[in-house]
Amino acid sequence: MSAAFAGLVWLALDGVGHPADAPPGSVWDQELPALRPLVDAGLALDTTLGVPGLPQSGTGQSCWLTGQDAVRYMGEHFGPHPGPTLQRLLRAAGLPGRLAQAGGRAALVNHYSPEYFAAQARRPRVGCFPYAFGAAGLPLNPPGLPLIPATLGLSYAEPWRPVRGLPELAHLGEELGRAAQDADLLVADLWFGDLLGHRGRVPTPPEVLTAGRAYLARVDALLGGLLHVGARVVLGSDHGNLENLNVKAHTLARVPFAGAGVDLRGAGDIVQAGQALAAELGLPPIPAA
Repeated sequence: MSAAFAGLVWLALDGVGHPADAPPGSVWDQELPALRPLVDAGLALDTTLGVPGLPQSGTGQSCWLTGQDAVRYMGEHFGPHPGPTLQRLLRAAGLPGRLAQAGGRAALVNHYSPEYFAAQARRPRVGCFPYAFGAAGLPLNPPGLPLIPATLGLSYAEPWRPVRGLPELAHLGEELGRAAQDADLLVADLWFGDLLGHRGRVPTPPEVLTAGRAYLARVDALLGGLLHVGARVVLGSDHGNLENLNVKAHTLARVPFAGAGVDLRGAGDIVQAGQALAAELGLPPIPAA
């Protein structure tokens, strides 16, 4: 790939709707000095794609990863994990595979614990991002790169107390931004927001709201570190959930599509956003599946 396209970091949020579609008192109602200006300057994308039902992670993430209408390809909103139909689409049109075939350098920078691999050995349920990278022949826990915990420094168990401070997340963002200078695309699959979002109900438990706000504050710190070292960054989400903790289910909220040093190409939905990502990496359009 041309050096002109090097160094893109993709923060792939899961279940984080746009603040414009969030109710009062949401996780977005706090100081987020890096995240909020970037999101407010970006776009708000449709995730329904004209299909009834609540958007889901499997089809939503496949739209981002392929630039194809995975909902119509599947015939419905589907998730959370890709089954055989979506796996076929991800193998054929997934961004990691297309980039690798073009000679580009991509990596999924999540940290996967031994417990994750043990669970997969017992019952394989791979998400769209690890599946797409694996299908491209790219390893999990790639060596030589700073790896990002999906909880972003919160404990995995309720009440999700902080175990890493915000300065540590900002430093991790700086390291990731520097590492991106030797890659075309680094992706962080930040799925923990969706897990917290599913704890929503009326009345919203205070500990859930606290954890949701703490999680976005950590996204803000990670992003702040990236921007501090001048990294090119794109940020998006697959569907709404965390932005409205008055409900347990996913929402019909629009999702953010924002970036620094990238062209968002006026995308209006998550399919067009996936196409914009591919174009930003210098990849040609592909016919609809």
